[in-house]
Amino acid sequence: MGKVQARNEATIAAPANVVADTLANYQIRPELQPENYSAFRVVAGGMGQGTIAAWNLQATKKRSRDVEAVVTETGDKNTEWTLSEADKNSTMVTTYTVRAQGASSCTLIVDTQWDGATGIGGFFERTFAPGGLKKIQQEQIEALRARVSSN
Repeated sequence: MGKVQARNEATIAAPANVVADTLANYQIRPELQPENYSAFRVVAGGMGQGTIAAWNLQATKKRSRDVEAVVTETGDKNTEWTLSEADKNSTMVTTYTVRAQGASSCTLIVDTQWDGATGIGGFFERTFAPGGLKKIQQEQIEALRARVSSN
């Protein structure tokens, strides 16, 4: 069983704390999610640390997973901050890292990892899943970019 990873990095033309606050707000998170996400709901909390949110992620036409994510935060939203969503139903963890680049720009890294399957199925998962998930991450980044640039 090997780790499977999908990672995107982007520069966002908005202050780091604005991007971090937007990502941490699970009341508006559905507005940032591509159509691959459905049935989004906040189970507990709603703002950052301690939030539990659930959704269905339709990775491909035939593969979907029910996610129940427990949220943790570390760091300083003005300099370098990390939000992690650990799925209670699997080994999947998505981490958002926001690093300030001056007062009005930041770098966002979205990294999703999980323990992949073994055998031939694992080979195909490690080969094809990262590309599909990177596309989904990129759509989320673009929605975030549009939201924070309008504020």
